[in-house]
Amino acid sequence: MITDSRELKSYHVIIGVDQGYGNIKTANACFKAGVTVYDKDPYFKGDMVFYGGKYYVIGEQHKAFIKDKDEDEDYYVLTLAAIAKEMKLAGMNYALVFLAVGVPLNWISEQRDRFRKYLQANRHVVFWLNGEQYTVDIDGVEIFPQGFAHVAPYIAKLEGITMICDIGNGTINVMKLTNGIPSQAACYTRRLGVNQCMIRIQERMQQEYGTSAEEKLVEEVLITGTARMGEKALAIIREEATKYADEVMGLLRELGYTPDLMNLHIVGGGGCIIKNFGTYDESRVTINDDIMAAAKGYEYLAQGKLERQGML
Repeated sequence: MITDSRELKSYHVIIGVDQGYGNIKTANACFKAGVTVYDKDPYFKGDMVFYGGKYYVIGEQHKAFIKDKDEDEDYYVLTLAAIAKEMKLAGMNYALVFLAVGVPLNWISEQRDRFRKYLQANRHVVFWLNGEQYTVDIDGVEIFPQGFAHVAPYIAKLEGITMICDIGNGTINVMKLTNGIPSQAACYTRRLGVNQCMIRIQERMQQEYGTSAEEKLVEEVLITGTARMGEKALAIIREEATKYADEVMGLLRELGYTPDLMNLHIVGGGGCIIKNFGTYDESRVTINDDIMAAAKGYEYLAQGKLERQGML
């Protein structure tokens, strides 16, 4: 988020970007993590990035799961779009940017240096979003563990044993904290994100109707619990969502979750499924359904690190 309180100096800003498999989030924007590239200006544009002589239409669909986000150029372009959206909101066309991003907990040691190099490949970047030119100088990239960033702003207030469960589109990240201090030995990444629930719903729809359901309608049910559709189709989505919520809670128990002995904080976009379809003790489970929480947390962590280094 670009605000006066986060300015390092004129035009020097921290921007947090949560580069999910389903959606790209900043402190103020959210769009689907889909990229379609064209050599020529496409007729139907939507959100479009022009960079390196190519046209990238973004946000039309989710990107397929890949463990290493530096395998292709897609996440680089998606990150440029995220930066531009924050800059536009601040009325800026040039910025010296310190990027704050994250990767799954158990992959951070393996991926951190490579992903930082990927995002810093071009220190000076000129590109266009929806016809408007943006010029960015990447001043640095800091990479934090997913899940932890969501609770970072209030971690000092966490007492006793707390389990954090970050449910993204591609993965679930779990970590355990004791009085706000994380345990490296109790950090887990599992490929059981919301996309797995979506796949199962679409398989049921194919069995019942011979066709898949409109993804936006399915997402509406997962987020709100209902949508304008037939009762049979609605019942299928709710049934599969309930099974998924039960599976997530079962996974947490396998990883050591004991409701009477610890508090559970569920974060990430998939938290809505647990909220709407899960079985849990509301007095001991906190669900943060702010989809921008990770991006805000990355900014908070980056701000603190730069302050400690005397850079602010």
